Amino acid sequence: MNNIEHFDKRHLNTLVPVNALTLDHLDTLLRECSIEVICKGLALFAEGDYDNNHVYLLSGSVSIWAGKEKLRSLAADEPECRFPLLHYQPRRETVLAEQDCHLIRFNNDRLDGMIAWDQACHYITLSVSSDRGLDEDAQWMTTLLKSNLFYKVPPMNIGQILNKFEPCYFSAGDTVIRQGEVGDCCYVIKEGVVKVLQSADGRQAPVQVNELGEGLCFGEDALVNDAVRNASIIMASNGVLMRLDKKDFHVLLKMPQVQRVSFSQAKLEERAVWVDVRTQDEYENGHIEGALNMPLNILKLKSRMLDKETLHIVYCNSGRRSDAAAHFLMDEGIEVLSLSGGFEHAAS
Repeated sequence: MNNIEHFDKRHLNTLVPVNALTLDHLDTLLRECSIEVICKGLALFAEGDYDNNHVYLLSGSVSIWAGKEKLRSLAADEPECRFPLLHYQPRRETVLAEQDCHLIRFNNDRLDGMIAWDQACHYITLSVSSDRGLDEDAQWMTTLLKSNLFYKVPPMNIGQILNKFEPCYFSAGDTVIRQGEVGDCCYVIKEGVVKVLQSADGRQAPVQVNELGEGLCFGEDALVNDAVRNASIIMASNGVLMRLDKKDFHVLLKMPQVQRVSFSQAKLEERAVWVDVRTQDEYENGHIEGALNMPLNILKLKSRMLDKETLHIVYCNSGRRSDAAAHFLMDEGIEVLSLSGGFEHAAS
């Protein structure tokens, strides 16, 4: 195993669909991975394996086998290696290292979930930016959506996050939360500055350890566990804090209902228009014949091209992005179904 920090991230930014992630989420994903060295003659994966990974060849070359028959060789500098190797589960072929290779594996669910989150956030960000009534809220809202705080919230619920926050008004010197208390909410700073104070043992006088400004969040640990507050927060100025209660956060975690359709059922819908909500790179690497490409992150801009009198079937690789797309399009009055299992399931 090699430390990921010593590998040129510019190379990783060429990988599809990894290159669709924001830098923050890419860094989060990379902290969970390592560069692997596979020695000549060893297998990257074998026919029949179900490893639930995207495997990318970063250097070296491999041979691809079906049973005892060698199909071809593949080198890391070939364009095909921008995409995950032979990405079907279970594996249909065996891949052996023809020379020493470097590779990286990403968990399918983790990667796909992050992409769905990133792109759904971008959809909502466009909605916020285009709503003139939200001008004064745009900064804290867009900053919040770019954070990892709500990653576990289903992407289709992202729009509801902003509606759950309530404004609270404070004066300079007010104590917002106290160290040692059990928390039941978190705050985002819309206006003003706060001081973060900590006491080493809970009895000594607290000292200031940080200062937070507009767009930053504090107290978020209270949303996911019952731990006591590890610091006190005092207003350094007059300000407005947006509060989210724990009970409202739990509501956001519930998966909303989306109408889904199997590939066999979808093929019977002759009047339907297929919409591929994956990135352009993914679309160009293979898609359902006749499908329009409207990536989820810019779907807000392109959805006006869709006829509200026509049935649309949206799809991605797994169903995560298409479920979010279907939810958003339904809110706009468009008749839509999400392809169950996604394109990878249909292609298999």
